Amino acid sequence: MPKLASYNGVIDSIENIKISPMSRAFLFSDSVYEVISFYKNEFIDFDRHLDRLKHSLYETKIECSIDECSAEIKKLLNESNLKNGYVYFQVSRGIDSIRSHLFDESECERFGFIEKFSFLNQSPLKVMLVDDIRWQRCDIKSTSLLGNVLQMNDAKGMNCNEIIMHKNGQLTEGGASNIFFVKNNEIFTPELSPNILPGITRHQVIEIIKEKEFDFVEGIFDVNDLKEASSIWFTSTTKGIIEVKEIVNLDTKINPKCELLRICKEAFASKYFS
Repeated sequence: MPKLASYNGVIDSIENIKISPMSRAFLFSDSVYEVISFYKNEFIDFDRHLDRLKHSLYETKIECSIDECSAEIKKLLNESNLKNGYVYFQVSRGIDSIRSHLFDESECERFGFIEKFSFLNQSPLKVMLVDDIRWQRCDIKSTSLLGNVLQMNDAKGMNCNEIIMHKNGQLTEGGASNIFFVKNNEIFTPELSPNILPGITRHQVIEIIKEKEFDFVEGIFDVNDLKEASSIWFTSTTKGIIEVKEIVNLDTKINPKCELLRICKEAFASKYFS
């Protein structure tokens, strides 16, 4: 069956979607996006994803009806035959008559597609520690991802599946995920800042950690903190909770049988995928 897509509210096969080369998304990555998972035909934390999209639109001064976005995302799911997967949805500032860094008021451009995906039983990751070379507003979910792309592909050359980024030794996040680690039976994650995306799954996992009353700290952490970690894991919409098995350029003390990780993974799967 052809992959379904939506362009400004019109649903069609993705092969039939035509986007102007003068789209500011194409010319400048002047656009924001969300990836929203669904399981058994139900979106997971839909409202929180919409709130984050609204934040991204506000911070980038892109004018677009959040109600239209919501309706188009739901329409994609309703018109597909998929049970489990995710919707990618992107909003750009629109189409220019001439290429210019300056923008005028124009009609926003909305594009999305729906993808089948299995969220459970993903294999542990081999990762690489890299400098964070991205722009300074990573709290905005922008399609401007060249820094991520370059670093992820450098890691691919080392047979890695993901990266852990840092700015001058200070931990930020993964290439497409947030990071948690365990040390001395305490769970840690970098606190939110302009360098860190407020991940929806990050929020869900923090809720579980607090429900379980585990010792937990959000703060500023150094790369060296990972050396003593007994467990390191990522969270994201498509990864859920997935552990790190090795950092190729850092010696660690990772224990693949970390009890805190096991409990968090089981609670997460039970809450969102049962």
